[in-house]
Amino acid sequence: MARAQAKASSKRRLQPKAGRKRSGKSAAHRRVAGAKSRTKRPAPAKAQRFIVSHLQETDFLEGLRAYAKYRDLGIADATHGKVRAHVIRFTTPFEPGEVSKRHYHDVEFQMVYVLKGWFRTEFEGEGAITMHEGSCWIQPPGIEHTVLGYSDDCEVLEIILPADFETVTLE
Repeated sequence: MARAQAKASSKRRLQPKAGRKRSGKSAAHRRVAGAKSRTKRPAPAKAQRFIVSHLQETDFLEGLRAYAKYRDLGIADATHGKVRAHVIRFTTPFEPGEVSKRHYHDVEFQMVYVLKGWFRTEFEGEGAITMHEGSCWIQPPGIEHTVLGYSDDCEVLEIILPADFETVTLE
């Protein structure tokens, strides 16, 4: 008996009510259109803050590598540690003994964009590549690589997820 009532009830919902005009669109189209207007985006766990970072030479500080200075762009604080973005300025001439150490980064995402000069590195399975001003690349998580050189004026923008990550030296 309950099934019969449920079937009858569902049939009533599919039939137009008396006096209602048809829009000329199919029922499926009306349902999809209606669903769009009711769908809400899930709220992020923690809201991101608006942030602006203007260039100041004093913002370049010591960091991960002794031969570079880093300008943090404030993204890690604004995203509660989800993302880090910084400009890396190479401050000393390339020294293979200091710089060319095989390593990888324990990250979910890493993108690098050359702002000035050039940067040469060798990637596991990809070989040696020289990137010039305007070049961009993604380093998949855990890809082993070795820096092979950079110009005296080299600067890169690096974006990493999560903001705090480990660099593992293999040599």
